[in-house]
Formats: sequence, structure tokens, C-alpha cells
Amino acid sequence: MDDPVLQKIAISGPTLASMIQRLSSSPADVDGLLFGHVTYITPSTLPDDSAQTPPDSQLVATISSFVSFPSLLSFYDSLGRVDSSRLAPHLNHKSIVGWFSSRRKTPLRPSMREFSVSRSLSSIPSLSLPVQDANFNSHFTPSIFLLFTTPIQDQFIQTNQYRAFQFQSAKLRFNPVSIDIVNIGPAFRGHYGSFSPNSELPFLNCELRSLTAMNEDRTEENLSGMKQAGKDQSELDMCAEGMQIGRLSRLIGPEAVNYTAGLEDLYQKMLSKIESLARLVETSSAKVLEQENHNRKLRYKVARSTGVE
Repeated sequence: MDDPVLQKIAISGPTLASMIQRLSSSPADVDGLLFGHVTYITPSTLPDDSAQTPPDSQLVATISSFVSFPSLLSFYDSLGRVDSSRLAPHLNHKSIVGWFSSRRKTPLRPSMREFSVSRSLSSIPSLSLPVQDANFNSHFTPSIFLLFTTPIQDQFIQTNQYRAFQFQSAKLRFNPVSIDIVNIGPAFRGHYGSFSPNSELPFLNCELRSLTAMNEDRTEENLSGMKQAGKDQSELDMCAEGMQIGRLSRLIGPEAVNYTAGLEDLYQKMLSKIESLARLVETSSAKVLEQENHNRKLRYKVARSTGVE
């Protein structure tokens, strides 16, 4: 019987961030185990009055936690054979769905040893876990493999690459699987209907009066108001360049729920501003490094000339 094929792998943003932080701070290559559960999920894409047949269920593996080891060959030997006795102390009634490996400056593809480890791990019957919400008695072997690497070329900003696979024991091959990061993206916007921002926008006067030909004799008070609006617009441009101060007034108060698109536009412009600042910092760092290398060469030349004299 063929292995159940995963449609996707789900992992929460904090769990993935914790893994990347653990791997980045490690002085050497590491590996570890992945824990979680596997569920059949039926997508709800049809309206209530639809007479069509429901869509097929999707097999989704959810990674809920992990354990990392300080070095490689932690639960397997040099040939990739898994030692079940070395796994037992780390189970603690948790279900293993797979394992992961982190290595630096290598291609983002499984090695022969990682192939052997995945094959050995998925062949242990005692590690199989039942598939939740299945219409039949189905079990899933710990066949997930999550690979982390860093770019081969050095970069100014630390970058981590990752890719998920499912090892299919019947066909003896890895099948790439998409990763769904839970609570990141528009699909999870409804989870945050009420929240308190950690970083507030500057206090702005959002009332911007319209100018017409009849306002040519406007009073000094109106002129002062326009100057204040211009100042507020400048402050807003520092946070979200391109967002008009007049549109911001509609995002405040009980009617803000009707302007979700405007709020998303505001966040998009704020992210664009942050990205432009990040690119500026990266460019500045490159120039600083170039200047440091130039200064180092000059000091070397001066030292050589002094030694000759």
C-alpha cells in the first residue's frame, strides 16, 4: 500500500522562528526531531446552496514542536541507520512526524545520508501515528524531512533557506511539500479582530479641509490649519510614505471597519518604507565594508614603506 501523500505542512510562525533562531545560534551543523499530528481536512470552498459534491479532503501535517541536538549523528549512525533506543528519551508521549537537518553553505537538496535517515525513520512501525478525522483506519509514518541551509555565497544580511519534503518509502524518493506558515498572511486576518498596537502612529490632526475657488479669502486660522496639515502629512510620510492624511481620518473611529482596504494599504506603505530603509542600511554597510578594506590596504602599504626605510 502506498504511503498517504501530504498536500501541505503547517507550522506556526513562532515555532518556525524558534527553529531558525536555534539553528542560527548553533556553532555547527545540527539536526533534530519534529513532533505534531496529521489530519484530513475538507476545504470549505462551496456555498451552502451548492449541489456539487464536496471537494476531496487534504492530508495536512502540523508541526507543533521540535527538539534539536547539539551535533549530527544524534539518533543515527554514520550510515544513516536510526537507533530506536536513542529516540525513546525524547518522545515523552509525543508523536514524531519527521526530522530536520541544518547545514551551512550547502545546496538545498537532501544528501545520501539524509536519504538513508529518512528511509530508516519511516520504516520503524512503532513510530507510526494515526491520521485524525480519517474515514478509514489510516496511519502515517514519520516521513517528513525539513532541510535548512544558508547561501553558499557570503551576504551582508544573514539568510536562511528551508524546504520541506516527504519521503515516500514505496517509491524510495523525496516529494517536495509546500509549507503553510500559520498566522501569517491574509488567510489568518480574522484571528486578530481586536488588538492593541505596540507602536503607535504620531499624533496627527486628520481633519483636512478641501480647497475651492471660494476660499481665496480664507482667514489666518485656515492658513494655520493648512500648515498644520502639511506638517502632519510630513510626519505621516516618515511612517508610511504615500498615504494621504485625509484617508487616515477614515481609519479612526467606529467606521474604521468599513475601510479595511485602506488600512491594509497603510500597512503596505509602512512595510515599503521599512524595506527601503533596510536597503539603505544594506547599501551603507557595503560602503562601510568597502571603505574598511581600502583603509586596511592603505595601512598595509604604510607599514611596508616604513619597514623598508
